[in-house]
Amino acid sequence: MVWASWTTPGVFTGRGGARTVEAGVLTGDLTVHTTWDGRVADVAVQYSGTSHWYTLSGSPVPCRSERGSRELHQAVVESIRDDAEATVPLSHSTATS
Repeated sequence: MVWASWTTPGVFTGRGGARTVEAGVLTGDLTVHTTWDGRVADVAVQYSGTSHWYTLSGSPVPCRSERGSRELHQAVVESIRDDAEATVPLSHSTATS
């Protein structure tokens, strides 16, 4: 089985925060985690230093390659840092890189 994962701690949200499925919008110091299973990428966030993970709205997304999932992870991190409310970026929802 193919899989990969990335974790980025210390991601401070812009004014819009990060929209989650379970808890609505989170703001502040977040950790972002992306897991790719060879078919889809799952993106979750948590308040840094806590144990509960929340699904980022728009996740999971189809993703055909490890490289594409890594690019998706970085796009999510950048999106969370921006001032708009962050979700999984649509431009990466079928990442094929």
